[in-house]
Amino acid sequence: MPVHPGDDPAALANAAQALCDGALVAFPTETVYGLGARADDDAAVAGIFAAKGRPKDHPLIVHVVDAGAAEHFSAQIGAAARRLMAAFWPGPLTLIVPRRAGVAAGAAGGQHSIGLRCPAHPVAQALLARAAALHVHGVAAPSANRFGRVSPTRAEHVVDEFGPSLRVLDGGSCAVGIESTIVDCTAEPPALLRPGGVPRAAIEAVLGQPLAAPGAHSPRASGTLASHYAPSARVQLMNAAGLHAALQQTPPAALAAVAVYSRQADIPSGLAAHRRMPDDAAAAAHDLFAVLRELDASGATQIWVERPPAEPAWDGVNDRLRRAAAA
Repeated sequence: MPVHPGDDPAALANAAQALCDGALVAFPTETVYGLGARADDDAAVAGIFAAKGRPKDHPLIVHVVDAGAAEHFSAQIGAAARRLMAAFWPGPLTLIVPRRAGVAAGAAGGQHSIGLRCPAHPVAQALLARAAALHVHGVAAPSANRFGRVSPTRAEHVVDEFGPSLRVLDGGSCAVGIESTIVDCTAEPPALLRPGGVPRAAIEAVLGQPLAAPGAHSPRASGTLASHYAPSARVQLMNAAGLHAALQQTPPAALAAVAVYSRQADIPSGLAAHRRMPDDAAAAAHDLFAVLRELDASGATQIWVERPPAEPAWDGVNDRLRRAAAA
């Protein structure tokens, strides 16, 4: 089944019907490409877990066309969640809210809470609207890759993961490039479970209070395992001085198995591959997963990454790199 243009009305209609019928469809969001199934069909959702090799108790994010559709999955959307929906939906923000009993237990990993997001990508919006017209109230969709591996930000990345049999809507390169921010709105005050496309400071400004850290009883959330987002090559994070020293001290023959992603310009020749990290955090986030895939494909057995700045704007990139290095 080939990749279909995401702006083709017939392709969108066929994809929406496929979701209605319980099939899997990969589609773009502004963060990464998602592997979707109708969220209210536990058998369809089980297909996501099987395709990804994902543990069934690791919850999925349910994508909805608007805040009104969120009511199908939660009967208790509190004031904080509603303020955040009004401020950031559509957009790269997932909200954990109490789950309506009897709905989307499979997508929630069996929890009494559920993660909901309204994506901003026009293809995702069009697909969700067409699916809603077929009484598909939401689409569960983790990243369209094998569990724990590097997330896809282009349609060809999805094909690389799952082959040509999966229906894929092509919406170009994802604008944000890393997954959504996740905020637990079942807690008081709300807690930040994963940094991502919406900055912490912007969320706190809307709430009028600081976000809490995850607690011992915080719900499980997508993409928060210690080891995640990892290429096949081993990722090592180093500060600028440590990277420089390692490059100088490693024999040339050994450097041939090393790929480097750094902000430094003085990189020796003879590496398997080298890409320069942008100085801008948003540009680095946009490029991150595509660069990790490219460096992994170079044949390197190690990917040395210069640590980004320890600044709030870089929280999402630093989070993904720490988890990639923990593999």
